[in-house]
Amino acid sequence: MLKILFVCHGNICRSTMAESIMCWLVEKNHLQKAYCIASAATSTEEIGNPIHHGTRRKLREQNIPIVEHYARQICLQDAEKYDYIIGMDDANMRNLTRMLPAQYHHKLSKLLDHTMRKGNIADPWYTGNFDETFVDVLEGCQGLLEETRPK
Repeated sequence: MLKILFVCHGNICRSTMAESIMCWLVEKNHLQKAYCIASAATSTEEIGNPIHHGTRRKLREQNIPIVEHYARQICLQDAEKYDYIIGMDDANMRNLTRMLPAQYHHKLSKLLDHTMRKGNIADPWYTGNFDETFVDVLEGCQGLLEETRPK
């Protein structure tokens, strides 16, 4: 089973969106037994808070089931457990490399690294643009699934 952890700053917008989208894609492709998907934060600011209402709204608009979740911070056990630890932007990656021992850094990548266009996924907490974030997260998750799906 391949274990993927999506990570963003607060674990209420982008990483939870990625978790729900990836679970939906995995289910659509009948691969539930092949993947374990979760999400976490680099910061402690939102711990215990539910998924942001903008993320919920966008997922509902797209008829994507929402994985119920409360924000939590990444920990050492996550680095040991997950095969892929996927950040959303350069700030997430800097925080992850500071928080996790070097022996786990090979597991780190940004979500858009799994697409033809590299880059950062904008945080809708600041931009207010959940539509743009959704497009980027969907593209990243589709690329990640294609890259990792069992042959």
